[in-house]
Amino acid sequence: MAEDDFRRWEREFEGERGRSPGGRGLVLVAGLTAAGCAALIAMGDVPLGAAGLVLSSIVLLLWRIGM
Repeated sequence: MAEDDFRRWEREFEGERGRSPGGRGLVLVAGLTAAGCAALIAMGDVPLGAAGLVLSSIVLLLWRIGM
């Protein structure tokens, strides 16, 4: 019996252990970016830190949804 195409397509995106590839990298990048922007805000450069947080969250959202 032939395997259905949808299951084959799902397996390409799951990776070996059932997780999406790049999941840990995404969390690491998000954490480092947030820490860097928080450091900018703490050093007194609030507009640059806030702009960094907004832009990085947009980029990470688009990365997560695959665009």
